[in-house]
Amino acid sequence: MTFQERLQAFIKLGNQLRDLPEATLDEWYFRATGFNNWFTRENVFHAVRAIGEMLEEKKLEKWTSVYDLDNSPGKRVAIIMAGNIPLVGFHDFLSVLMAGHQAIAKLSSQDPYLLKQVTALLIEIEPAFQDKIVLTQGTLTNFDAVIATGSNNSARYFDQYFSRYPHIIRKNRTSVAIITGKENKEEIEALGKDIFQYYGLGCRNVSKLFVPQGYDFQFFIKSMESFEHIADHHKWVNNYDYNKSIYLVNREPHFDSGFFLLKESEAWVSPISVLYYEFYSTEEELTNKLEAHKELIQCTVSQTGQAVSPGNAQAPELWDYADGVDTMKFLTQKI
Repeated sequence: MTFQERLQAFIKLGNQLRDLPEATLDEWYFRATGFNNWFTRENVFHAVRAIGEMLEEKKLEKWTSVYDLDNSPGKRVAIIMAGNIPLVGFHDFLSVLMAGHQAIAKLSSQDPYLLKQVTALLIEIEPAFQDKIVLTQGTLTNFDAVIATGSNNSARYFDQYFSRYPHIIRKNRTSVAIITGKENKEEIEALGKDIFQYYGLGCRNVSKLFVPQGYDFQFFIKSMESFEHIADHHKWVNNYDYNKSIYLVNREPHFDSGFFLLKESEAWVSPISVLYYEFYSTEEELTNKLEAHKELIQCTVSQTGQAVSPGNAQAPELWDYADGVDTMKFLTQKI
C-alpha cells in the first residue's frame, strides 16, 4: 500500500466512526462491558466518536505532513495495549499502520473486543490491511520493535525483556489542573469532564488540583453537581464509601461532595473517587514544582499559559503524543 492509500483508508474509517449507527454502538458496548464493567455505554460511545473526530481528513493530513511516510521498511511492530479506558491503544495502532509497518497488537484482557470491531471496518474499507494487522492475546513473537504501555511495575519488566529491541515503554502518568481562583462556574464545570470522564481511570484524567491559598472549595463542589450521576456506578460508589470510611476512621481532614472526596496531599495519583489538592503561594513556586515532576504528568489543565483548556484533556490531537514521545518519529527514524 502507498501512503496515500493508507491515508484515504483512515479518512474513510473516521467518516464511518463518526456516523456509526446507535444500534451498532450499543452492540459494541454490550460486548465490551462484559470484559470491563467500567466501560459504560456513555464512555464507549464517547471513545468511538472521539476517534472518529481524530480521523478527520485535515487533521490526518496536518499530522502526517511532517514525516516521510512514502518509503517504509515495513517492519513488524508489537503493541502491548492497556485496557483502562475504551480503545486507549488506538493511537499507537494508527501510528504503526500509517508509518507503513505491520501492527502486532497484544490486546488487554480488559478490552479485547473493541479494536477488533474497528479493525474489521478498516479491512472492509481497505482489504490490503488484512496482512498488516495481527490481533492477539497470546505471546508476542517475531517482531522488530515494541511499543508497550503499562504500570510502573510492568514497565520495569518491559524495559528488561525488550531491551534488545527499539522500543517505547510508557509508565504510569496522571494529569493535573491549575486553579487560579478566578474561574467561573462554567469553567469549573468544564474541568469536571477532565476529572470524571472514564471515571478518572485515564492518564489524561485530572487527579490533582493546585489551588491558591484560601481557595473556596464549596464553590468548586457546587460547580460539580452536574456530574453527580457518576455515583450511579456501583464500582465508583464502592470506592467512594471505602475511602470516605478510611478518612473518617483516621480523622483525616477532607471535603465530601456526596459523590467524590477532596483531600490535601502531596501525592500525585489519587484513588478512584478522590481528588487530591495542594496549595501554592506563587506562580513561580508552582512552575518549579511542575517542572521538577514533569515525568509524572501527562497533561496540565488550566485557563492560563500553554496548558490544555478545561474540558479538553480527553480530546487530544493526533500530534499530542503520550509522555511527550513522538511515536511517529520513532516509527520512521528509529527502526
